[in-house]
Amino acid sequence: MPELPDVTVYVESIAARVAGQPLLKVRAASPFVVRTFDPPLSAAAGKKVLQVSRLGKRIVFTLEDGLFLVIHLMIAGRFKWLEAGAKIPAKVGLAALDFPSGTLLMTEAATKKRASIHLARSLDEFRRSGIEPLECTEEEFASALRRENHTLKRALTDPRLFSGIGNAYSDEILHRAKLSPALLTAKMSEAEVRAVDQSTRAVLGEWTARLREEARDRFPEKVTAFREDFAVHGKYRKPCPVCKTSVQRIAYADNETNYCPRCQTGGKLLSDRSLARLLHDDWPRTIEELEERFPAPRK
Repeated sequence: MPELPDVTVYVESIAARVAGQPLLKVRAASPFVVRTFDPPLSAAAGKKVLQVSRLGKRIVFTLEDGLFLVIHLMIAGRFKWLEAGAKIPAKVGLAALDFPSGTLLMTEAATKKRASIHLARSLDEFRRSGIEPLECTEEEFASALRRENHTLKRALTDPRLFSGIGNAYSDEILHRAKLSPALLTAKMSEAEVRAVDQSTRAVLGEWTARLREEARDRFPEKVTAFREDFAVHGKYRKPCPVCKTSVQRIAYADNETNYCPRCQTGGKLLSDRSLARLLHDDWPRTIEELEERFPAPRK
């Protein structure tokens, strides 16, 4: 799912191409992508784009006459910028936003379509209480982190606490902070809270700048949750870039948490339910046991 750095660069790239232009038409190819009926989507036709902005992981087109076109790409949704009037591809195409300068194509490469388009007269229903992690004060960050007693991973990815952080960048943040994703926020020391705060600002800031530089001369199309230069996210059983220990994971539902057991958990392996059920009493508890039973793959 595109997170704060990716959505920020999307917003900047789209705004550079359409701000001040009229939205000529919204063509919806999927019957599931439009989630509102009042006002009808046709009401957006001809309205000038006053602003393009980020609201959490959503992209908002502020239009004339008090209308807001709100798009959530979810996990597999992506944008492409094409020539004006471009056709919507049959399999992955969801919708097209037509402007005088070109067409913003919305796609979703997934069987289950989750991406959405809303046309609304207010943004109230889309607002969460999550703070902006790159704009808040240290005190606001600490207060949000400790508002509820969750695991650190869950707290960072809770949109009611923090805006725009998801599965991928939370893994990178926690690796940079050298903290366990299973650490309970109620038990965190002041030093640990500061470490998460500083790591969050550093990781999100660095990746936003990096993606912005990549998209400087072209529209961002390589938006992915699995980047080659990530430290741990998507790097299961690959060596940690800091200590060379095999990166581990906790798998659940459609997501997984990746972490380094040496850098983040003091050499202990966090319980992975799916693997624990398979191995029962053979489930390794330490790095040494793991590496003895499951040697890291050779390059």
